[in-house]
Amino acid sequence: MKSLSVVFILFTCSCNTFGQTIDSTIYAQGKIINVATKEPVVAKVSFQSLPYGNKVGFRNGSEYSFPLFDNDKYSITVEAPGFETFKTTVDPSSANSSKKVVKDIELIVAVAKPEEPIHTVGKVIPLNNLIFDQNSAKIGAASHAQLDGVAKMLHENPNMIIQIEGHTDMDKKETAKLNKKLSEERVEAVKTYLVSKGVSKNKVKTKAFGGTQPLYTGSDTKQRALNRRVEARILEN
Repeated sequence: MKSLSVVFILFTCSCNTFGQTIDSTIYAQGKIINVATKEPVVAKVSFQSLPYGNKVGFRNGSEYSFPLFDNDKYSITVEAPGFETFKTTVDPSSANSSKKVVKDIELIVAVAKPEEPIHTVGKVIPLNNLIFDQNSAKIGAASHAQLDGVAKMLHENPNMIIQIEGHTDMDKKETAKLNKKLSEERVEAVKTYLVSKGVSKNKVKTKAFGGTQPLYTGSDTKQRALNRRVEARILEN
C-alpha cells in the first residue's frame, strides 16, 4: 500500500512539471490584412528561430500563431499573391501578460513593374514621334527625345546593329522618285543625328522603301497618312 502512494505522488509531480512547461511557452500571433482595405489576406507565413534557424515552420491562412521555443527571437516572412513580401522579427521579451507577442501584419499591394524591353533580332520599333519639316529631311526638335532613346538603347547594347527604314505613302508614278529620294534623305538624317550622339556609324544602317510597303492600301486619308513612317529594325544583338 505504501508503494502505491509513492507512485501516485511521482505521477502528480510529473504532471505539474509538464503543465508548467506548457504554460511558460510564449506564442507569436497576429492577423494578416490588406493595409488599404483592412480586409483579411490569406498568405504563407514562414518563420525560423534566430540566429541559426534551427527551428523552422510555416502556416497558411489570414492569421498565424506559433510557439517561440526556448525564448528565441524569430524572423517571419509573409508572402501572398499580389502583395509585397513582408519581413519582420518577433522578440519574446515583448510578450504581454498572457504570454503572447501580438503583431498584426499589414500587406501592401504590389505595384506592377514595367517589363524590361526585349531587343530581339527582327523587332521593329516604330518611331512615331519622329517629325520632319514638310517636304524636308530636317528633324524637328520635338523628335529629339525619342531619338535620344534610340541612341541610349544602342549604347546599352554594344552588339546591337539597327536599320533605319523610311516609308512613304503609296507612290504615284509622277512622285515616286521624289518620295524615294526624300525617304532616303530622312533616314540618313536620323543616322546623322544618332552618330552626333556618340553612336558608331557602323551600328546604324539605312534603307528607303518609298511607297512599296504600305500599311494601308485603301482611300481613307488618315490611314494613308500612317504609311508615311520611319522605323528602326534590329538586325543584330
